Amino acid sequence: MTTKERRREVPRSRHGEWEPPADRDPLATLAAQDADRVPELVPIRYGRMLTSAFAFYRGGAAVMAADLAAAPDTGLRAQLCGDAHISNFGVFAAPDRRLVFDCNDFDETLPGPFEWDVKRLAASVAIAGRERGFGRGERRRALEATAAAYREAMRGFAAMRNLDVWYARVDVEAQKERLGDALTASRRRRMDRQLDKARAKDSVRALRKLTATDDDGRLRIVAEPPLITPLAELAGGAEEGDRALRPILDAYTSTLSDDRRRLVASYEYVDAARKVVGVGSVGTRAWIVLMLGRDSGDPLFLQAKEAGPSVLEPYAGASEYTNHGRRVVEGQRLMQAASDIFLGWVEAEGLDARSRCFYVRQLWDGKGSADVERLSAPELGLYGALCARTLARAQARSGDRAAIAAYLGRGDTFDRAIAEFAERYADQNERDYAALLEAEKRGEIEVERGL
Repeated sequence: MTTKERRREVPRSRHGEWEPPADRDPLATLAAQDADRVPELVPIRYGRMLTSAFAFYRGGAAVMAADLAAAPDTGLRAQLCGDAHISNFGVFAAPDRRLVFDCNDFDETLPGPFEWDVKRLAASVAIAGRERGFGRGERRRALEATAAAYREAMRGFAAMRNLDVWYARVDVEAQKERLGDALTASRRRRMDRQLDKARAKDSVRALRKLTATDDDGRLRIVAEPPLITPLAELAGGAEEGDRALRPILDAYTSTLSDDRRRLVASYEYVDAARKVVGVGSVGTRAWIVLMLGRDSGDPLFLQAKEAGPSVLEPYAGASEYTNHGRRVVEGQRLMQAASDIFLGWVEAEGLDARSRCFYVRQLWDGKGSADVERLSAPELGLYGALCARTLARAQARSGDRAAIAAYLGRGDTFDRAIAEFAERYADQNERDYAALLEAEKRGEIEVERGL
């Protein structure tokens, strides 16, 4: 299909449309996700989602997936993040130990129409702007800056050689210098503090924060129920937990390259615990695993997180991978400019004797994210644009970047349409959030706040 034909079939202005289907039921969509989650953790999920309309949006990827599927489809596919809101971008340490900025959540990754990620990103900017109390004009400028950054970046990537696209990445220090005078002195100092905090967030810090020595002199992960529950407490004892976990670790290492397998083999397993993480992920099974290398000052913390089918699968088609942990890993490797060297997957039988898929990565490795609640209106536009350029680079690695760029064009038609959609969807998100609050008042859902 030519660009003209595609634009006739799905005019760029149509991306501004949003009309909820008559049979739309966001609360039923959320409830359907609860069926395979840890029952005692589901109320915590709702408690976290109900802290704000933005928190609700973060936990509602499945709701928006159904909504995006009802919108016009360009047919231009790329590997999608699947949950590309602004809090799912951030910094982390690349294998060369420099801090890079990239998308950092791939639980829902799957090939699909490129615009689905763009719309989810833009709507998150609109919702964050409302949370900050910004006026409609301020939000509009931030939204158009976000959409324009994606469009212009994709046009830039379309003109680049394949290898140059593959090697492109956002180096944090270089990006800070490029921003220059766009950052106020106070914002630059705040950014420096955030980056220093990210650099210090590693396995050594996790060791100090999450562990203690027991009465027998053994290092153990400290219980903090219900957010952190040691494996020994769930498995009926430390020995039973150890026997269950060791073959899982062996199976995971088989998905690594030989050099990294040797690195993991240089560490000894010490302890593990179930740890509640995120907003939308709460209730899925996530484990942290403590390992030690040379001595007690040489820790490695891994995180094994349950991976089920992507929320996009009912609408974009099933994954080519039967193991959803592998789906996450392969999608992350395809979209990220630099990925965790410990990234792998495993299928394992849980304590309930059910087989589940997991992906594995380092727990903390220089990870940090923007403090969205402190961004000014101009900074929100700058940050939205940075996320959008990063998303364009990620999609340019897998999609037909020339065809996407040609469809987007040089003008601002797409930018204005995405800004319109984002505001309309922010209205919808507020209605959905209010509906969940009402469900709590009616006693239809159990909610545990403050965790």
